[in-house]
Amino acid sequence: MNKKIITYSLLALLLSAGGACKKDDKKGAEMPPMEVDVAEVTTDSVMIYKEYPGRLRATSVVNIVGRVDGTLLSKNYTDGAIVNKGQLLFTIEDTQYRNAVQQAQGQLDNAISSTAYSSKQYEAMKKALESDAVSQMEVLQAKSSYEEGEASIKTARANLHTAQTNLGYCRITAPFTGRITDASFQAGAYISGEASPVVLATLYDNSTFYAEFFVDDRTFMHISGPNSSSVKEGYEMIPLKFSDPLKHDYVGRFHYVAPDVDAGTGTMKLNAEIKNEYDELRDGMYVTISLPYQNDPHAILVEDAAIGTDQRGKYVYVVNDNDEVVYTPITIGELASGNRRIVTKGLKPGQKYVTKALLKVRDGAKVKPVEAQPAQSGMPEGTQAKPAETK
Repeated sequence: MNKKIITYSLLALLLSAGGACKKDDKKGAEMPPMEVDVAEVTTDSVMIYKEYPGRLRATSVVNIVGRVDGTLLSKNYTDGAIVNKGQLLFTIEDTQYRNAVQQAQGQLDNAISSTAYSSKQYEAMKKALESDAVSQMEVLQAKSSYEEGEASIKTARANLHTAQTNLGYCRITAPFTGRITDASFQAGAYISGEASPVVLATLYDNSTFYAEFFVDDRTFMHISGPNSSSVKEGYEMIPLKFSDPLKHDYVGRFHYVAPDVDAGTGTMKLNAEIKNEYDELRDGMYVTISLPYQNDPHAILVEDAAIGTDQRGKYVYVVNDNDEVVYTPITIGELASGNRRIVTKGLKPGQKYVTKALLKVRDGAKVKPVEAQPAQSGMPEGTQAKPAETK
């Protein structure tokens, strides 16, 4: 009898637990829809940019060379430092060149002295000829000696100048202010520069750079000004981007337009001048030139971070009037101001799209949309777009 009572009690407990589980399942099914941030598809007037790869070139680059023979006595700068115009960079042993200067000076002094004597003798011969004390031939010989002396003075002066120039090459100074590379030779090395100049270092004028890039002739015709060497108003200053973002923003001013189109590539070279005010730029750096091309007065814009990518391409999650998520394929254009992306196909102004938690939502899911605050573009509506990304 007791066993039957225990059995009935256990069955009652199991039935009670089963009923509780069903109630809990029912509660789970009735959970409210997930909240998601949404924003409205907007339109704006946007400047479209075309991007071109380029490289920076210093306005002045020179090799610092040794032009004489001798031992390198000193290097008077720190590798990679900025040196000033006229600053001493290298000294080379100058003993033989000092001796050459003294020898050339002595030859000049002898030539001047000899010529002075020949000049007086010539004058005396001309006076003696007036009284028939000497012959015409003797006067001509005196004149010839005087003229040879004059020629020897010129030769001696030229030799002295050459010797002084070579002596000057023993002290090498900076031709302009700029950043210098490390030295190819250290103190104690022997330099043989008379036969062929020896490169000791390279100096770069980093104050101003040229960004060299190439555009097709059609693009150039679109931006060209009243003459072939200028550009339209509004194209004088162009934004620049670097693969690794720098601390400061840079713009270039059109400086040079090639007079011809390369027949092989169908492009022409342009230069944009850039001021290196913060000493961040270096010769040879890769740069992207963002060239303003045309204005789209009614561009459709969404936040770039809201765009997903899968095997079918780009897409956004649109929330319809029934608060259901709809997977929507789109075609995108350039990146505009405030990290907003131009959408050329797939969306209409006024539609709402999911801006965050893209991995949590699913096509067809019921959600509770929460209007997100519009992104701050940092620019008033209707202004130029941020430079476009290279595709």
